[in-house]
Amino acid sequence: MRIKKNDIVVVRRGRDRGTSDKPKTGKVLHVFPGRDRVIIEGVNMISRHTRPSQRNQKGGIVKREAPIHRSNIALYCKSCDTPTKISFKIVDEGKGIKSKARLCRKCGEAI
Repeated sequence: MRIKKNDIVVVRRGRDRGTSDKPKTGKVLHVFPGRDRVIIEGVNMISRHTRPSQRNQKGGIVKREAPIHRSNIALYCKSCDTPTKISFKIVDEGKGIKSKARLCRKCGEAI
C-alpha cells in the first residue's frame, strides 16, 4: 500500500467527502494492508452501543472511526495543496546506501 500511518489524506468518495471546493482531510491512524482499508481521524464516524465493562464503566453510545477503503482516498500534498498520486525514486545517500523516496506526481516534492 502506498498510504502510510500519519499521512494526510483527502476523502474522494463516500458520505464524508465534503464539498468540491473544500474536501474533507484527515490523518491516517491505522492501515490494514490485507483488507485494503485505512482508519482516518474524524472520518467515517460510527456509533457503537457498548455494555458497561472494566474499561468503560458507564457503557452507552461511543463514537469512533470505522475503516474506509483505500480507493476512496488520495494522498494530500502540502506543497501543491491538492490531492495527488505517488511516484517513487531511488535516492543514493552515499557509501552504497540507497533508499526509496515517495514523491508527489504533480510537483515532484518529497512527501
